[in-house]
Amino acid sequence: MNLESPKIKSQKSDAELYDFLSDVKNFEKLMPENTDKFEVQGDSFLFALKGMPEIRLKMQEKIPNSKIVLGSTSDKFPFTLTGNISKSNDTSSDVQLIFAGEFNPMVEMMIKKQIQKFINKLNENVQKI
Repeated sequence: MNLESPKIKSQKSDAELYDFLSDVKNFEKLMPENTDKFEVQGDSFLFALKGMPEIRLKMQEKIPNSKIVLGSTSDKFPFTLTGNISKSNDTSSDVQLIFAGEFNPMVEMMIKKQIQKFINKLNENVQKI
């Protein structure tokens, strides 16, 4: 299952946005309002949304000023969340989030709408920082 957020414009440069997203602590500022739990441990964070199981994401890849990849640490729910950053000009950049996971069709059908809402909300909150 591959899901994409709309590409949005950030009022931060590509370098500033990359630096912000490179620090997993900053993801707490991007989480939706219905976040029940958020804990940082090293280069990973654990979060839980109301009515959903806890998920731990770990930093997997960083390409300066252009890409951040977080991956689930669970074998039961394997996925990656990629933030693609592109420079617009010296003071702004574009960002798009991409969710990629392998799930059986039944699970995919149950979670697709919720995951799409989640990545769209993260993306909206990037725009506000």
